[in-house]
Amino acid sequence: MSRDLILGTAGHIDHGKTSLVKALTGIDCDRLPEEKARGITIDIGFANLDLGDVRLGIVDVPGHERFVKNMLAGATGIDLALLVVAADDSVMPQTREHLEILKLLRVRSGLIALTKADLVDETTREVVALELRELVRGSFLENAPIVPTSAHTGMGIEELKRELAKLCEEPLPPTPSPKKGGGERGAARGFASTLCGAPGEAASGETAPPPFLGDGVGGRGSLPFRLPIDRAFVVQGHGTVVTGSAVSGSVAVGEEVEWHKGDGTIELVRVRGLNNHGQPVNEVHRGQRAAVNLAGVPHDQVRRGQELARPGYLAPSKVLTVRLFASAEIRHGIKHRLPVRLHVGTAEVMATVSLLDCDTVDAGQWGLAQLFLIEPVTAVWGQPFVVRDSSAEHTLGGGQVVQPNATKVRRRHIEAIEHIEKLWADSPETRALAVAWFASSHGFAPTDLVRAAGVAPDHVEALVAQLTSAGKLAELTLASNRRLLVHAGRVTELETRVLDTLAAMHAENPLMTTHDRQKALARLDYVGDEQLLQAVADRLVRAKKLVGDARRIARADFKPKLSANQRKLKDKIVEAHVMAGFAPPEPKEFVNQAGGNAGALADIFEVACAEGFLVKVTSEFYLSADAEAEMRRRVTERLRSGPGATVAEIRDLLGTTRKYAVPVCEYLDRIGLTKRDGDVRVLK
Repeated sequence: MSRDLILGTAGHIDHGKTSLVKALTGIDCDRLPEEKARGITIDIGFANLDLGDVRLGIVDVPGHERFVKNMLAGATGIDLALLVVAADDSVMPQTREHLEILKLLRVRSGLIALTKADLVDETTREVVALELRELVRGSFLENAPIVPTSAHTGMGIEELKRELAKLCEEPLPPTPSPKKGGGERGAARGFASTLCGAPGEAASGETAPPPFLGDGVGGRGSLPFRLPIDRAFVVQGHGTVVTGSAVSGSVAVGEEVEWHKGDGTIELVRVRGLNNHGQPVNEVHRGQRAAVNLAGVPHDQVRRGQELARPGYLAPSKVLTVRLFASAEIRHGIKHRLPVRLHVGTAEVMATVSLLDCDTVDAGQWGLAQLFLIEPVTAVWGQPFVVRDSSAEHTLGGGQVVQPNATKVRRRHIEAIEHIEKLWADSPETRALAVAWFASSHGFAPTDLVRAAGVAPDHVEALVAQLTSAGKLAELTLASNRRLLVHAGRVTELETRVLDTLAAMHAENPLMTTHDRQKALARLDYVGDEQLLQAVADRLVRAKKLVGDARRIARADFKPKLSANQRKLKDKIVEAHVMAGFAPPEPKEFVNQAGGNAGALADIFEVACAEGFLVKVTSEFYLSADAEAEMRRRVTERLRSGPGATVAEIRDLLGTTRKYAVPVCEYLDRIGLTKRDGDVRVLK
């Protein structure tokens, strides 16, 4: 099977990136008239190169300092980097900046092309090669081959292809962990334990955080489809076409995807057609450049920075929790409340940095931060990002997203920071429980673990089952049949709140045996929505801590409290119903006997029912418990021996009147003993 990878160029302006790509592929990536006129690359361009078992999609990026934002958009999703340095110029500012960006984006493999090698002598080439080795020391290019080339003479082009083919055959190496000491020291200094501490070397024995899922080709390939949009245009007769690098998953013609518009809104759209480097295809997958023809999407509403994704995978957010690294090159570090330009995916958004564990992340140091954005973006756990200054002149640093859909965390809040640290644990179980902790009582859907904890989709159900059976997660099914996961500790808190609320309601109304379920839960609407609270109440009923039904509930341990006079009145009511048999008195007939307790009559009847003396047939009709049992016995015996019974026959059977027989028949239907069949009742 052929393998698809994406190669991105990098390097200073006028070092020959576009000419080198043309020499490799025969494709001129400068497509804009302005690029042709000025002789410089302004926006990203695209080409492809077939290396036998490997198909390379090539993204050519501009090298001018004014167009670094375009370079960042093009660098999204690349697997390999081709650092281009001119032999007659050597290392220049954007050489350094582009290399820093590639490191921040966690690119892990690549080559170095020494272009314009025909313009200098061998000694100069050797000197430049030494300068390059010094530049890339400690980076993913430290041991990369340096291939002298000339797009003008063809020098080194075939050798470069061979080196690319050799590189593509190798598995991508794991992402290098930040080092203790040097330019990236202190990466694992334990944020919660060093709040406001001075940046410094990592403690002895500590290790850097493990690589995130999604760094490797296989990891990203197992995730749902996702394509950050880097270009859009109209094709006559076909409509809107968007392009981008598929960074994970796959999509086929005819499938529906979510179009994330960048303003927080999402629209479901159909994939009308697909194209890979000029060829129509039925499917595109991770590692391929793709042109996606979208049905019914207005071209003027599409822009760079938007995304296409598998439905239910991404969720826009204006707050991200991140691990933030300040580049070693910057002078003053990254300060709390600094305005920055965030580059994530192909999007560029203004943001404000809120440092959680210190006041400044010094150059070469890591810190924990939240980014508050002026516009929502879509991101996933572990996704790399870059931050530049607000004037777009300098790259300040970057890092990885820890929470793609975060809420504000108080600075130096030790408990919250400890749970944030768990979000980059090597164990999916630990990360999932951290997601549950932050979801609080609102809960989360199982599929959220893919985006929020980097759990592979085919592992989600097993992980949820494992944590649920261990009592660490509670799974609730809402009235809408939506599955919701809640941290077991949060569920215990919710159950306690529901029980405490009912205890207070019982204290307010000591005679009322049950309370309106909706009104009781409405007192807790500040801790969760109604469906969640209803599910918690159902859980308590199953655990026998509550009694009741869909309409009314009470604490299982509650016993109504009657005064001595109320108890005497209850006894008289029960005795009257026992004596009356199947023709009992109505509740209003006891008003005169009740005297000052007349207002509590309804509650006293409820207490008599709760204690098992009476059975409620209707709100105005109660039977003694013995009479109700005898009624069920007689009706059952009669219906077993005959084809059915009319209301009149049941009336005669009980020796009562139609006034009582009709509600009795309806009651028997309601409790499931009988059912109506025309004009007769039969056993159900």
